[in-house]
Amino acid sequence: MSAAVRSTDPARRSRVVAGAVYTTVCALLAAVAAWPVYASPAFLVVAAVAVPVAAGLVALSSWRRWGGWITAALIAGAFAVLAVPLAVPSRLGGPLEIVRGLGEAFSGVVLAWKDLVTVELPVGDYRNLLVPALVVFLVGTAATLALALRSDRLAPAAVVSGLAMSGFGLFFGRTSTSAPLTAGPVALAAPVETGVGVVAVLSAVLWLAWRTRDERTRALRRASEAGAVRLPRRHSRTDRRRAALGAGMVVVAVVIAVAVVPWAAKDADRRVLRSAAGPERQIAEAVSPLSEYRAMFSDARAEDVLFRVGEGAAAPERIRIATLDVYDGEVFRSSGSGPGAFVRVPSSLPRGDGRSVEADIEIVDLRGIWTPTAGQVVSATFEGERQNVLADRFYYSVDARAGVQIADGGLTAGDRYEIAAVEPTDDDPATFTAPGVDGGVSGGENLRRWVDEHASGDSGADLVALVRLLRERGYLSHGLTPAAGAPAPAWTAELPGYQLQPSASGHSLARIDTMFQRLLEREDDPRAEASGNYVAAVGDDEQFAVAVALIARELGFPSRVVVGTRLASSDPGVATCEAGECRAGDLSAWTEVQSDDGRWAAIDVTPQWELSPSLEVTQQRDPENVTEVRPDTVDEVVPPDPVQEDNGLAEDDRNDDGIDLAWLWPVLRVAGISLLIVLILFGPLLAIVVAKILRRRGRRRDPDPRASIAGGWDEYVDAGVDAGRDLRPSSTRRELAAVLDTPSGMRLADDADRAVFSSRTVTADEASEFWRIVDAERRTLTRQRGWWQRVRAAVSLRSFLRFFAPRPMRRRPPHRDERGKRPPAGRRETR
Repeated sequence: MSAAVRSTDPARRSRVVAGAVYTTVCALLAAVAAWPVYASPAFLVVAAVAVPVAAGLVALSSWRRWGGWITAALIAGAFAVLAVPLAVPSRLGGPLEIVRGLGEAFSGVVLAWKDLVTVELPVGDYRNLLVPALVVFLVGTAATLALALRSDRLAPAAVVSGLAMSGFGLFFGRTSTSAPLTAGPVALAAPVETGVGVVAVLSAVLWLAWRTRDERTRALRRASEAGAVRLPRRHSRTDRRRAALGAGMVVVAVVIAVAVVPWAAKDADRRVLRSAAGPERQIAEAVSPLSEYRAMFSDARAEDVLFRVGEGAAAPERIRIATLDVYDGEVFRSSGSGPGAFVRVPSSLPRGDGRSVEADIEIVDLRGIWTPTAGQVVSATFEGERQNVLADRFYYSVDARAGVQIADGGLTAGDRYEIAAVEPTDDDPATFTAPGVDGGVSGGENLRRWVDEHASGDSGADLVALVRLLRERGYLSHGLTPAAGAPAPAWTAELPGYQLQPSASGHSLARIDTMFQRLLEREDDPRAEASGNYVAAVGDDEQFAVAVALIARELGFPSRVVVGTRLASSDPGVATCEAGECRAGDLSAWTEVQSDDGRWAAIDVTPQWELSPSLEVTQQRDPENVTEVRPDTVDEVVPPDPVQEDNGLAEDDRNDDGIDLAWLWPVLRVAGISLLIVLILFGPLLAIVVAKILRRRGRRRDPDPRASIAGGWDEYVDAGVDAGRDLRPSSTRRELAAVLDTPSGMRLADDADRAVFSSRTVTADEASEFWRIVDAERRTLTRQRGWWQRVRAAVSLRSFLRFFAPRPMRRRPPHRDERGKRPPAGRRETR
């Protein structure tokens, strides 16, 4: 028990109780805010042990009257004792393991914060990531309680450490908010984050308010004991007004925080520390694997082994290299942000439903950051000489089901790792329901026309039927026709009876739209119906995966493209890796679509190659070039240079005369949220400045010149009060002018006395001249202080509250005379 508790001083005891309550609230809020980061019983043990230990050490230091350095040493010693069993429990073992655990714990004080924002949540007790939590609950609790117990000007700093404890979980937490809380027709967005923030700020404000009131009460009690003032027996009207004003401000702030802010930001991305961490730069700089897809089938590359996968009963069916979820009309690439952000993998990820698979992967000739994975990864274990750096620089996206490796530029030959994953078994796209697509690049006019002519609905079965029809009327080709006399490309060797057809690379909208244009032309050709050969679209997985993705979006299915390999397939038209060796020529691409329940399903897109396209050209009459004789007076008009437009947009879309205002709403929303935040933070200060301006204007424009001059004097005195001058309310005007000590202060005092008490007429010109002097004196008062003091004076409330300041108690009500003037001698009180 501390000396504060044993003290008989009720004020000291109440301060200790209030500080302990505030610290407890801060610790509870910190635990609630940080729970999504860890979501492990080990985290609860850290909080439950660290908080009482820190409070006990602070109480011991207060009882023994030790200084701050001794308290800090005690906290450091407690950290050393608790670090391994609480923050690095995996090192509990022999002496050598404990020493290693201490090293990891003390290094985690500096490094674990960065690791915490790069590991997939929840992190549990992974490695030394519980060290930040131990620091927050041990050091944060000690700092908050120690500051709250102080009686000097450093005590309000407890609010800083208290808010920092709550902010730990909010800033290091998830990029998504908690599920909305629904009560009838009312839905509260982000209830956990909003509740933690509101309670943290509200508790800080209430503790500061109580602390201020307690100090004021004790100061008045000391003055009363000295005989200077007499304490009132009950709260005055001023006290009640002040309490009502404070309560009103708190209620308004809470309403804005609970109702307005979540509503305004409900569609905005939540930006936390992990939003700015990760391999986003490397992903943005990397070349899209789909752009390099055609090069893998060249004769120089087709037989190169990219990686090996160990075969076994638990081997996966597909190996995913990269997931590409963003299409700009030219290139399909990985966004690397948003819901599909890449983060580091803890010891294990949550296990979903499906078939358990394992893949032992060895890199041979696969370069770059894209890392082969399988299914939904549960854990990844790296081996070899680079296992530590590979584990630290491996990032995985649960939403995209893809991984990247950014250690020293990416994967190199000889890198090995083992993947434990789950492959979904309920991923039949024919059973999917379209959730709808918001925004994104859509297909060209020819693709939309082809879909409209062949789609009978917008269900998953209709999508599967369209993809089957597209594959039947497409033709596989990985390149252009070789030069005359050159051998056939190597990739044709495994396609017996294949008739080589040329096709261009690329997957832009223009390339895809041209493919569907040829399909439509062939379907309109009467000879196609006679022969039954509608094959016309020539390309490979690069074009057909993008085409299927755009078709899916036309039907309302979110879609993405995946580049990878197949270890096994029931589709004879899809290439597979032989004996676990995945070569460049075994690469394939497929499309994945999403159902309204969030599931993703793969759709194979490789076109057939048995039936060659029929590319006959309808016989037409040769064009006739008629020579037309023009008069000599006709001037020749030279046509302008053609402007090349390589895109797949329809002519109607390019000639749209309307004004595109799609950008306006995001700009207005961001501006509105920013303005709202500024108003919440600085609105009260701005309201004080505006109130002072309105008060000054009302005094100056009073139609009665006498009242205007009296108001000018009040404005002069208010400026002095806001500037920090200590003015006694019972002083005369000349006494106040002497205290303020400005060049024209005495003149203002004399002019104000004459205007108020003289019977002569006061003109408007005299009032204007009085106010001119007041403005000059106000500037003098503000310029006597530094820049920061001038800002404090501008937002000070002392001038508003000076009329409510406590006055000495009198035996009878004082004479209601003019402010700033003593009562006449004949009317003074006698004691």
